[in-house]
Amino acid sequence: MIGVVIPAHNEGERIGAALDAVLRAAAHPALEGEHVGVVVVLDSCSDATEAIARQRGVALLVLDARNVGIARARGAELFVEAGARWLAFTDADTIVSPDWLVKQLAENADVVCGLVDVADWSAHGVDGGGLQSHFARHYVASDGHRHVHGANLGVATEAYCRVGGFEPLACSEDTALVEALQASGARIAWSAGPRVTTSARTDARARGGFGDTLLAMVASLAVKPPDIVLRKGSVA
Repeated sequence: MIGVVIPAHNEGERIGAALDAVLRAAAHPALEGEHVGVVVVLDSCSDATEAIARQRGVALLVLDARNVGIARARGAELFVEAGARWLAFTDADTIVSPDWLVKQLAENADVVCGLVDVADWSAHGVDGGGLQSHFARHYVASDGHRHVHGANLGVATEAYCRVGGFEPLACSEDTALVEALQASGARIAWSAGPRVTTSARTDARARGGFGDTLLAMVASLAVKPPDIVLRKGSVA
């Protein structure tokens, strides 16, 4: 059994497409019929997120933490108790590829850290306000990268439990988990294989997460000369 965990806080505009993509990935023929469970962890939702998720027939957990680390941990706990062998994590504003789970499992690793693509940069102005080209220059989109994204992360259940799972962090919970796994000697695949497309939103749900990273890059581009940006720009 494979478990997919999706934390959500007021994601009514995006959760439907995210779930449709996950359910397509769960039905991929290369999984050979292995059961894939999907849970949406509804963290302090006051919009239509719950209703839309319920229409897709997935499992729901409701909490009031406003903490993505707690939300991911609670979802993972559900599947650990159910006996899942693999835990996959994504976000409610993210579209996973149809072979997302297949690509994770194909790495034969304890941990798979995948990449993110951004399809629409318009939230940051015409042509993304220069952000798109800056991102393309500085984001390592190949095997061997060192990016950690909660929107594209897979972990063997045994390895996850060995390090105690996600910490109750409001951001960077994914990085903390991977660092703990690395320290434990887990085999980590920094892979370009499993791909997802995520939002370049300006209304980030997790403070300090990917959305805030993009906003910080925008601010940096606005105040730094191009030559300094080229030397020092980076993507978390």
